[in-house]
Amino acid sequence: MSSLSHLFPLGWQHYLLGGILIGCGVALLFLVTGLVGGMSTVFSSTWSLIMKQPYFQQERFTSSRAWRLIYALGLILGAFIWWLSFGGGHPMSTSVPVWQLVLGGLLVGYGARLGNGCTSGHGICGLGSLQWPSLLAVLTFMATAFLTANLMAAWKP
Repeated sequence: MSSLSHLFPLGWQHYLLGGILIGCGVALLFLVTGLVGGMSTVFSSTWSLIMKQPYFQQERFTSSRAWRLIYALGLILGAFIWWLSFGGGHPMSTSVPVWQLVLGGLLVGYGARLGNGCTSGHGICGLGSLQWPSLLAVLTFMATAFLTANLMAAWKP
């Protein structure tokens, strides 16, 4: 177990339970409403509130804003409750520089649009419904993540 403690400082059980809860949540959303709970569309539909460019004003974004905002707020609230319950409510930090976080966020957002969905949409919802394009997307995401993580580990100044 000690060899995994650097990978899972809070214990692996939190990650397992979190994955199970996310899987059950998107399954429940789909079973009850028939809606797919990917986050990149939540992002785009939220931007459709303020951005007037034609891309953001597509009917698929403007017609689904209400439930997607509630879905996103539920995820944020759930993470906050988890943090208070299991994280001790203490502020957490990272040693990753802000510029790398911003650049990473922009690249992930661009990749999600390029891949027609994000890891939650393809990895959780797409794989769960046995979608072949989602399998290809997840394999691409994972290969890119492994490559990036190894390059960044080797690059440490």
